[in-house]
Amino acid sequence: MAKKIAVLVSGGGTNLQALIDAQGSVLNSGKITLVVANNANAYALERAKKAGIDTAVVLKKECGSQEAFETKLMEILDGNGIDIIILAGFMTILTERFTSHYPKRILNVHPSLIPAFCGAGYYGLRVHEEALKYGVKVTGATVHFVNEIPDGGEIIAQKAVYIEDGDTPEILQRRVMEQAEWILLPQAAEKVCADLGHL
Repeated sequence: MAKKIAVLVSGGGTNLQALIDAQGSVLNSGKITLVVANNANAYALERAKKAGIDTAVVLKKECGSQEAFETKLMEILDGNGIDIIILAGFMTILTERFTSHYPKRILNVHPSLIPAFCGAGYYGLRVHEEALKYGVKVTGATVHFVNEIPDGGEIIAQKAVYIEDGDTPEILQRRVMEQAEWILLPQAAEKVCADLGHL
């Protein structure tokens, strides 16, 4: 029985698309049954609809507080019998109250090799800007479990990407997505879903 996956999104949904495309090939032990956005205009919602996946939108400003926002999220996730949660460009830090409700069941992909260039404030282009500024020769992506510490959960998988002469943060961001994030995230999701199935 495939595990039910919910993907939490805020924007364009390129990592969501990688997961959708991997279903039936790399990702067999889990099935995306729900996409939840905290932004009503997220293009990821269109991607989900095209793939025939149910969607929901939860807006923090409508909920009034982080606690109310997380309560609403949990109601939706639990009401849909979700087994695994994947954060795919989800621009909200979740508190321990939320993360402890789903121990070792929330995955996130981060665009660096943790513990480098991670933690509070390190997301999006900033990660790649800092890597280039520091002069590292290798960067990459990390899929990890989510706990109450930003980028602090146990590492599931990592994939390296070499930095090339002439890289800008934008070029590097794209290459890390193509060579690491989009490959690693479906593989890690499959591993976690398969492991959960054996418990």
